[in-house]
Amino acid sequence: MENRNVIASNLSRLRTHKGLSQEELAKAAKISRVALGKIERGAVLPRANTLSELANALEVPLRELVTPVNLINNVRFRADKRINNREQVLAEISLWLNNYNWLESELDNKESFALAHLVGKHTDPMELAEAARKALELKPDEPIRDICGLLENKGVKVLLLKKATDAFFGLSVGPGDGGPAVVVNTWERISVERWIFTAAHELGHILLHMDAFDRTCDSEEVKEEQEADRFASYFLMPKKGFDDEWEQSRGLSLLNRVLKVKRIYRVSYKTVLYRLVESGLENNDIWRSFQIQHRDSFGKTLRKIDEPDRIKAGEFRLDWNRAGEPDSLSASDFLLDRLYGLVRIAFDKDLISLGRAAELLRISRADMRELANSWVK
Repeated sequence: MENRNVIASNLSRLRTHKGLSQEELAKAAKISRVALGKIERGAVLPRANTLSELANALEVPLRELVTPVNLINNVRFRADKRINNREQVLAEISLWLNNYNWLESELDNKESFALAHLVGKHTDPMELAEAARKALELKPDEPIRDICGLLENKGVKVLLLKKATDAFFGLSVGPGDGGPAVVVNTWERISVERWIFTAAHELGHILLHMDAFDRTCDSEEVKEEQEADRFASYFLMPKKGFDDEWEQSRGLSLLNRVLKVKRIYRVSYKTVLYRLVESGLENNDIWRSFQIQHRDSFGKTLRKIDEPDRIKAGEFRLDWNRAGEPDSLSASDFLLDRLYGLVRIAFDKDLISLGRAAELLRISRADMRELANSWVK
């Protein structure tokens, strides 16, 4: 009975997520709609070949149909718009966390949460950001070059989910459900600058609002969002470094000053402008002035989704330094090192197969085979 219910629940959720009717899925899996209905109700246990056909039709690994999904309760998943696939997102995160924690346990290789002592200890986001940077051994004026690597090496798991929606940018999971973890929506229509800010924003929620982590809450609290935004701003752009950079670039036009600072700290132009106004270095007129200068220089006014000098794929250079600013960044600057490293160790020790490695990394077998071939022993 238990296996039937697990398969029924997973099948119904995945079919709904794919936007398929029972009739469409049944046809793709070469079974009748009546048979599919019985499976989704948990009335029958499907044969192995039927399960394989269903998995192929849904384009998911067979494991996703038969693995129980533990409910995540200690999670902050809120948005200002309705998210139709909310349960599917939570299920994917649950499976990912289970796999990640299993791998750490098998290898006896778990990072402790280096910021645990700061959870709930600060009410001022700027002070908390400074304390977090200090705990992470960042210099007072140091930009964060690799936020994924920084967080993962300090005990915060990072998952990159590509969901074609701007209804949510990310979410966070507390330690009670296998975290702490931050999840970032890396849909290509969302700028990489936004990915980076989201990771810092969700870290802010973990440190500031752990008592508000509740699966049943799905609407944003304006005050808490503002606090997480402020934390992210000062975490990514430390006050001393930001103020010094802004002062040193005063001979440039407003447009070029903002673009220079955004490149240094890998944030959006809006993040820079918000900081300038919030800190009192500039007034609200700066928004209009920036738009005018951008229009005069590039011939267009920025829309809500636009990001000037946006990070582009393939153009990031890891060896940049302060004497030579990077021309631009790319999605390659937002990759996960720790999980890939653990998978390689497990694969080299023959603890996992190539197929299991692909599942853990959420990539195809073909991509996994290519990756394994690229590893230098």
